Amino acid sequence: MFAEERHRKIAELVADRNRVSVTELADLFAITAETVRRDLATLESGRVLRRVHGGAVALDKLSMSEPSLAERQSQRQSEKRRIAAAALALIPSTRTSSVLLDSGTTTAALAELLARWQPAAPGDELLAITNSLPMAATLSANPDLSLEILGGRVRGLTSAVVGATATDRLGALRPDIAFMGANGVHAEFGLSTPDPVEAAVKTAMVRAARRVVALVDSSKLGAETLVRFATLEQIDTLITTEEPDMELATALAAAGVDVVIA
Repeated sequence: MFAEERHRKIAELVADRNRVSVTELADLFAITAETVRRDLATLESGRVLRRVHGGAVALDKLSMSEPSLAERQSQRQSEKRRIAAAALALIPSTRTSSVLLDSGTTTAALAELLARWQPAAPGDELLAITNSLPMAATLSANPDLSLEILGGRVRGLTSAVVGATATDRLGALRPDIAFMGANGVHAEFGLSTPDPVEAAVKTAMVRAARRVVALVDSSKLGAETLVRFATLEQIDTLITTEEPDMELATALAAAGVDVVIA
């Protein structure tokens, strides 16, 4: 096989799997590890992938890579709707309850369902708290729902409210459930997101809530981004759409995380 054809196939594998190792590429193409490393160096110089320890990852898996809210809204919509439906079922049917919704497109799918929430009995109250401007607009359309939006600075890329005002307010709250988004869920690194300022708000949300539920589509499983905002031990439930791999599943079980496949 010519080098150009091998490079094309490596690029296709990285795009499909998000990560490949030197060992598996050497076995697949019957070449030496040194040849694989040269191939990866060539592809990295062409901005096709990024070399990491033991292999390479897709460019969109870099620690600070973060697509815009508009880009993410069109991705994995069916998965997000299934996750949202499973999350809705976790909200208790009690006289009064409160939920905290983190900014994100999967949590936004839950907000769409809550926009149609109705009390099970007259006088039942549900308070929704969020740091997302688009989700606040969605939730405000439901007259049966109480709504609080956190104050602070708005981060343009995600339309999330961030900063000290938001984190200070969270320190004075104790919502029943926090529904959290994440850019990565990793066996060792935990839950992460690319932006340090947004990570600070997420950390405050996790600390504030009585129960923490992570809403994460399957593409985030095993991924790491720049800033950890929670360890696996700080999460009570993970709702996703595929079984985690063995390493992550073992770590989640050890941390006592209930995994729900939607």
